[in-house]
Amino acid sequence: MGGGSKAKGQPRAMAPVGEVDIAAVRYEPRAMQAPHLTGFGLRAFVWLLESRFLGPLVTSALKKQNNMTQMLQNTVIPERPMYYPEFPPQEPEQGVVVVAEDRDPVERVEEALQRLTPYDPSARFTSVDEKNPFLYWKIRDFAYAYRSGITTPSAVAEHVIAGVEEWNNKKPPMPMLIYFNADDLRKQADASTKRFDQGNPISVLDGIFFAIKDDIDCFPYPSKSGTTFFDKIRTVEKDAVCVARLRKCGVIFIGKANMHEFGLGVTGNNANYGTARNPHSIDRYTGGSSSGPAALVSSGLCSAAIGTDGGGSVRIPSSLCGIVGLKTTYGRTDMTGVLCDAGTVEVASPLTASVEDSMLVYSALAGSRPMDKLTLRPLPLCVPNLVSSDNSNILQSVKVGKYSEWFHDVSDSEISNTCEDALNLLCSTFGCQIEEIILPELEEMRTAHVVSIGSEALCDLNAHYQEGRRTELTLDTRASLALFGSFTSTDYVASQCIRRRIMYYHMEAFKKVDVIATPTTGMTAPKIPPSALKIGESDYVVSANLMRFILAANLLGLPAITVPVGHDKQGLPIGLQLIGRPWGEASLLRVASAVEELCLKRRNRPSTFYDILKA
Repeated sequence: MGGGSKAKGQPRAMAPVGEVDIAAVRYEPRAMQAPHLTGFGLRAFVWLLESRFLGPLVTSALKKQNNMTQMLQNTVIPERPMYYPEFPPQEPEQGVVVVAEDRDPVERVEEALQRLTPYDPSARFTSVDEKNPFLYWKIRDFAYAYRSGITTPSAVAEHVIAGVEEWNNKKPPMPMLIYFNADDLRKQADASTKRFDQGNPISVLDGIFFAIKDDIDCFPYPSKSGTTFFDKIRTVEKDAVCVARLRKCGVIFIGKANMHEFGLGVTGNNANYGTARNPHSIDRYTGGSSSGPAALVSSGLCSAAIGTDGGGSVRIPSSLCGIVGLKTTYGRTDMTGVLCDAGTVEVASPLTASVEDSMLVYSALAGSRPMDKLTLRPLPLCVPNLVSSDNSNILQSVKVGKYSEWFHDVSDSEISNTCEDALNLLCSTFGCQIEEIILPELEEMRTAHVVSIGSEALCDLNAHYQEGRRTELTLDTRASLALFGSFTSTDYVASQCIRRRIMYYHMEAFKKVDVIATPTTGMTAPKIPPSALKIGESDYVVSANLMRFILAANLLGLPAITVPVGHDKQGLPIGLQLIGRPWGEASLLRVASAVEELCLKRRNRPSTFYDILKA
């Protein structure tokens, strides 16, 4: 803990954050205490949690076991609450180009395209050998193939349809999409093909296949948020703002992607529609809650997807599925039309096969809503200038922060060692430096995050929950909502006081370093228990391992990105996470691009993969 004392007969009192001796702080790993339940055990546990008399006893015991009661109710926290991320003024980024969010998305994408390294089709359309290891097709590959007549969006659409239907017809079902309409997909693809035939493609994103997570509106598809009923009480009348921006660029939407119900889980389990499987090992979870988006991109069925990230829900599945997941700064993207648009920890962000593609998609969908511009005062929307002669010099000047004790708190040292090797390779290649940092009160951060996201989720859903929809939810969602319902108003305010302390510690670290590096997850993809497929699973210990390193970006609203850097002995992907300063997406993308390039030969083809371009 960062600082605090307890006199006899007095509550524990935390030292004012500015008085904490950060250098003296010692990392104290603490394992989550909670039962792992499936089947009848899960059903009985939910019955206890929802019991008027026994429920409070069970939730109280769980919170005490995990030190939440002492932290939130028996501790004096001297800081005032921070109810949403408050960022101190930031210096402009180096070596970037402003793409100006008030410009048309097509113009922004074109600006970003000009800042990528030159495209060489001969290096992409050759056979795979030792010099050319497995690579995903990038957005520029599809654009080249369409423009040169190698294929058409309509031809690719047929390959996508065949792949989706094959996945859906597996036994047991493993649907990546909750809503899929082949006829609508063909219609979109035909329109794009005609634009190419006429020599008038809209942008480099024209004809590129995207999936949209089921909690983001994409008209005329319903938004169910992974439930069986939510589309009946909330109709979709138009695209979410981020979807509309992509549609304006000519993107083809393949449907609404599977997800953990209401986003209240990080494995991706969904007993309503079937659980999406990890393309690297179909007996493993994808991670969540953006499970379908990650599986679709990882398997090659689409170039990119848009998910939401309130507790690692873009970065966790991206890491477990071996792809790139970018979480933008809080407020950087307009959340209008996203089901969780009123929270303080959530953003809509891209999952892609490459950092290059993340940069292009980010340039299209980013742009703050008017209120966020007033309250958050974002820096201009920028992308890194990767063709600048100063790019190597800028990389050389980068200081990477690493909290070694935390970095190595993983389920298997293979994870942290692989990430450390990637960092060492980055530094030896470009000359950047690794600086040791300390981030106090990480356990308090975990508690503040779960109270914040839990209270905000319950507030969004409580009216439906109280009106009798509770029994239509999956059991693990009901367990989570019962726990969230036990949080008090004082718990929520105390968590916001902790948020201010954690923001201080991270801003102090960013005085020394430019990015903070961690493994993305504390474990690789967990196995799916067969007993969890029918009615779900509750495993907070696995969730805590998956979420160990991702919470700061959500609680504090910081940008972060996960990049695949290797595989464990079982062939499961390992991701390296980079966390940046507020509004520092361009700097993150630059470093992530360098890491990706250095680790390309360590990246393996998923066992389930569809080559929709060459099929």
